[in-house]
Amino acid sequence: MSSSSEAFTTPAASDLAAAVNALLETSLTAVPESGITALLREIETSTRQLAAVGHRLIVEACERSIPQRVGAGSPVRYLEETLRLSHADAVARVKAAKALGTWHDVGGQALEAMLAHTAKAQAAGEISADHARAIGKITDRIPRGVSREDREAAEQILVELARSATPDDVSKVGERVIAHLDPDGTLTDDTDRARMRGLVLGRQRADGMSPIKGEITPTLRALLDPVLAKLARPGMCNPDDPQSPWTADDSVTREQVEEAAARDSRSAAQRNHDALLAFLRPEMGPSALGSHRGLPVSAVFTMSVAELEQAAGVVTTASGGTVSIPQALQLAERAMPFLALFDHTGMPLHLGRGQRLANPAQRLALIAAERGCTRPGCNAPATLTAVHHITEWAEGGATDIDNLTLACDHCHALVNDGPGGWKTVKLGEDSEFPGRTGWIAPAHIDPTGTPRVNHRHHAKELLAQAQSRIRARNERAALCHRQWLGQRTTA
Repeated sequence: MSSSSEAFTTPAASDLAAAVNALLETSLTAVPESGITALLREIETSTRQLAAVGHRLIVEACERSIPQRVGAGSPVRYLEETLRLSHADAVARVKAAKALGTWHDVGGQALEAMLAHTAKAQAAGEISADHARAIGKITDRIPRGVSREDREAAEQILVELARSATPDDVSKVGERVIAHLDPDGTLTDDTDRARMRGLVLGRQRADGMSPIKGEITPTLRALLDPVLAKLARPGMCNPDDPQSPWTADDSVTREQVEEAAARDSRSAAQRNHDALLAFLRPEMGPSALGSHRGLPVSAVFTMSVAELEQAAGVVTTASGGTVSIPQALQLAERAMPFLALFDHTGMPLHLGRGQRLANPAQRLALIAAERGCTRPGCNAPATLTAVHHITEWAEGGATDIDNLTLACDHCHALVNDGPGGWKTVKLGEDSEFPGRTGWIAPAHIDPTGTPRVNHRHHAKELLAQAQSRIRARNERAALCHRQWLGQRTTA
């Protein structure tokens, strides 16, 4: 580039630079706590919108062939050299611009962005670059045979979720969306998974460590998850703690595990390693695992009668994974089935109990209905949750199925009457999600106090709603078009 082109700017860019400099020089010590939160949100919105501006600039550079004319050769290399970006960052920005930018055909006509709903939300500052990246990764994996209407519905679901959830939530729900768009595994079937399966132990290094890599099938994941849920929980199987429980039978008390957890400083990856080490010890094995949160340490599959009859699609495990129904039936050949009845909204019918603790039947019914922690944004699967009274037992709440829900230990602890406490309610028949557990966030998160549900474990219902809205919109558009044609004919 010439020096004159480098010096060029626009009034808007100059104003932006001046505003940023002013913010850098502004003292924040006198700003109240609520003002700090508001300022964080305002700056975040502007940052997200600037990412959309960056897409426009990359499109402009590419369509003018600037990278080639300056000798960079490619847009990625151009960004690396011009902005001193890492290769990974440059690749991500160019990929985002391709999916979210407004490109033009040879005649100069603007083309709709590949992910139009995502681009619109980012330009409005409603979602971040990480949100958009998560949505792009999911939509890239949607089978080409899926209809355009369903593809658009899937994107709308993820964008709508991204407006109120984290990028991790979007990825999690996206997996469910793909599973429901491709229930029979036409994109990747069990034969493909069997071909891809494998674990590789690398050569042992001089320090004694060995790398491990590979891919495991949904079946192995379903069997491994409950083992890790018990043996890899904080406090269990800690080689650095002589008092850490290593035996997996039910003689280990909850108090022992909690005391050991308070001393546990291992990462989740380290706990998984130590759990597998313990499980492979000669005296261990599945028969010695006892129970976990009131249920046997084994895979729990949820399927409907229709899915059972068709033997097609996927089932959800209590640990949050999916397994094809044929393989789930194969695993269940020697298992004891459990029948639970649900109403038209997917919530379990009455299962009452006169004691404070829920029984295994109630917990299984909650696993089938809720699939995981019900607090909005939480991705904890059912295997990592406890049964929570929506109306507390101490306040007269019964241990009945319609007063119970699943909450992980972290989210369970958030429910309290303090100023930062969360509240739980059962949504009524007039709500959008009747029978579901609504969580009311504290005022600093949601000043409106609106009860919200966790969609992370229920992508199917969101997909159906989005499809319904899109069909209704298309029908209205078709009706308007027919009316317009009728007016022209009359005229």
